[in-house]
Amino acid sequence: MVDVRDNWRILMLVVLCFVAALALFGPLGAGGGETGLADNQTISDPTNLQYGLQLSGGARIRGSLVGQTAENVEFAGTSTQSIESTVASELGVDPIDVTARPGQPGTVELFASSENISQQRFASALNSAGLDVSADDIRNGVTDATRDRATDILQSRVDQTGLSGASVTTVSAATGGEFIIVEAPGEDRESLRELIGSAGRVQVVAGYPDPNNDTAPQMDPILDQGDFANIQGATRTSDGGSVGVTLTEEAAEPFAEKMISAGFTREGLGNCDFDAATDDPSPNEHCLYTVVDGEIVYGAAMGDLADSIDPGQSGDYSGFLANPAFQINTNSYEEAQRLSINLEAGSLPTTLEIESSEFLSPSFAQAFKPLALVTGLLAWLAVSAVVYFWYRDVRVAIPMLATATSEVFLLLGFAAAVGLALDLSHIAGLIAVIGTGLDDLIIMADEILQRKEEVKTGRVFQSRFRKAFWVIGIAAGTTIIAMSPLAVLSLGDLQGFAIITIVGVIIGVAVTRPAYGDVLRKLMLEDVKRK
Repeated sequence: MVDVRDNWRILMLVVLCFVAALALFGPLGAGGGETGLADNQTISDPTNLQYGLQLSGGARIRGSLVGQTAENVEFAGTSTQSIESTVASELGVDPIDVTARPGQPGTVELFASSENISQQRFASALNSAGLDVSADDIRNGVTDATRDRATDILQSRVDQTGLSGASVTTVSAATGGEFIIVEAPGEDRESLRELIGSAGRVQVVAGYPDPNNDTAPQMDPILDQGDFANIQGATRTSDGGSVGVTLTEEAAEPFAEKMISAGFTREGLGNCDFDAATDDPSPNEHCLYTVVDGEIVYGAAMGDLADSIDPGQSGDYSGFLANPAFQINTNSYEEAQRLSINLEAGSLPTTLEIESSEFLSPSFAQAFKPLALVTGLLAWLAVSAVVYFWYRDVRVAIPMLATATSEVFLLLGFAAAVGLALDLSHIAGLIAVIGTGLDDLIIMADEILQRKEEVKTGRVFQSRFRKAFWVIGIAAGTTIIAMSPLAVLSLGDLQGFAIITIVGVIIGVAVTRPAYGDVLRKLMLEDVKRK
């Protein structure tokens, strides 16, 4: 009869392998799916594993956020709003392009490059706002808070497009500087560039005749992204696309009042004939312009919305306030999709300056999968041959190789469960885990068997096992400490390698090495109950 107390480590390993199998092939996985071969071809992956750019193909773009930051700023009681408005006025930029962050110390960010506005000019504007700042206190780049916000917005954008396996990460360059890397498996460079390359600032601007100027219309921004309570998504229309929106309670009434006072619901009805590709805003028309990143992408009259805001020309807009919903139109369904994403995800705090981009063909990337599998298999076979040649005892060699295999299986289950997108760096980590794991098992077997000598008693076995496990534990701790900086720092592929290696070492020390010790104890002792 099996004594559970003597075999609990083995039972734990079996249970964890079962859970890993559920993660890899069953409902516990984060989801794998289809992998692109070409523009219109896919293959089905039987596992829940996800693959990164190097194993599935796609586009990668690296960029940096444009901006300057004044550090170690003492606000001395000056309000952040006053600082932002004064600096924006001095530099001739939009107030949204200046952000003051109080703290110890405080910072002031200008979302413009030093090529457009010099650091000396920025310092002078800060001095005009009552701050004691010199050009030496200003550096190129943005704060960590701004970078984190931009990363979240970009991740939200790629998530809304349904790009499987897409990721947004920050990377620290060895020469200094912080970069944002966006990877989208199965996507081409141009599509990805369009998705992330724009700041995504959306405004609705009312253009109408100016009584004091016959040559240019009055252009009043009346809605921005913070004024929308709900975005219904993009839909196709007969002449393009549209996005259904609902205004917040705070924005609905001023919007209705502006439409009535500017004449949009009366003489401006149907008074808009605008083509974004060929026209400029007319001084004689009443148009609602959709403006993205300062560029007019669509202009139209109010249409049916006028009746809900001003029914019967009575000026009673209570019906609109009860349901302040309408459609923002675009020239194409693709524009409507981008508009919907920008409204939903929000605008970037500053421009993402794209520095490099690369594309790997999905069909070419598929070749790496079998090569990675063959490489891992060859590594396993080579180690198997060495282990058997050394011990010449299947009771030692077979459990050792089975334990190492279970360790890799558990790692793949972990990757499937957390949705880790596997790249070549992760495969390299798996191969490293095979090597270090078998190295530890050989140390354990050599110490216990004392150069192939048989172990006669459980007490001797336990003594040798503890000694071997002490050495393995120290080696594991050293590996984890050495790999930890690579795992927490944003250093690209090195991070994936370090994470897999650390998780593999932890699984080995906590589960597989002790289980292998129990297997050896059962197979090698003449009397397992003897102490």
